[in-house]
Amino acid sequence: MSLTPEELARTVAAIASVQAADGHIAWVPGGKADPWNMVEAAMALDVGGRHEAAARAYAWLRDRQLPHGGWYSYYVGDEVVDRTLDTNVTAYLATGVWHHFLCNDDDAFLRDMWPVVEAVVEHVLEFQAPSGEIAWRADDPADGALLTGSSSVHLSLRCALAVASRLGHVRPDWELSLGLLATAIVERPAAFLDKSRWAMDWYYPILGGVLRGDEAVRRIDDGWDTFVVDGLGVRCVSDRPWITAAETCELVMALDAIGETERARALLGWVQFLRHDDGSYWCGMNFEGERFNAPGQYFTADQPTWNSAAVVLAAHALDGEGPAAGLFRGETLPPLSLSGQWRTMPRSI
Repeated sequence: MSLTPEELARTVAAIASVQAADGHIAWVPGGKADPWNMVEAAMALDVGGRHEAAARAYAWLRDRQLPHGGWYSYYVGDEVVDRTLDTNVTAYLATGVWHHFLCNDDDAFLRDMWPVVEAVVEHVLEFQAPSGEIAWRADDPADGALLTGSSSVHLSLRCALAVASRLGHVRPDWELSLGLLATAIVERPAAFLDKSRWAMDWYYPILGGVLRGDEAVRRIDDGWDTFVVDGLGVRCVSDRPWITAAETCELVMALDAIGETERARALLGWVQFLRHDDGSYWCGMNFEGERFNAPGQYFTADQPTWNSAAVVLAAHALDGEGPAAGLFRGETLPPLSLSGQWRTMPRSI
């Protein structure tokens, strides 16, 4: 077992302690919040059985959705501090809504959130190019597309289709867009901005459900020595000696999704050196140069809620029970009837 139930409960409690009375979840007490990471934190609350608290986070987002369907990138309380419109940040709401349903079997919640999810998807797909990729900035689509962002949107679109199917809605246009997006990710790497230094560009096509089977394993093997430091975890950036909990635990979930359980468990065990006394996790550890045999320095010097949430979700994927544990494996998501040719079929439904 990667984390004991008591350890997991302490981490979830640390996340819950940051949640404001109005439901929003900042990175740290009194700090900024963004929709993507708020959803990640809410998902961890659901894993920990704090369903009402998670629902309050989703209600906060519902009540602040912009008329076009998105959200701004950063808030401090109700104050907008960054007006960038990030398509992936917006799309992730659909992943969280489906995850909350899997944890609660609450059709009333789905019905309440359906207009929000529908508006999210319609907004995000406005920025899909004919070649399939999705611009990362809705406020400046000419800035290009990101492989990590588009891969995450792929998962969110599948979750939105799951919500639609559960409620009896048919959205073939969404399925066609999903197929185009998967094609771009697999076959058109030049369509995306070059962020190959970042670990997320390495594993997100797997975490987002696009790559499976031998192709996914080859991708992992090809980047392993570049990004993984044995005994510690994953570098956020290939040429920087900075190990981060979130990237490590996202890779854990990507590995679990393709059956690489042994490597996934090893990584989750290694990253426990970032665990704080209260159960939260330091964002990461900087080391001097390439010296990983000497003490490093915590960086950033805090324990963001989304960072701890990634640990919770990784542990749940490996050892959890119930349908939500298989979300990143593609379980519970509907078959890809129009886009299934793109190596994205889940292991089971």
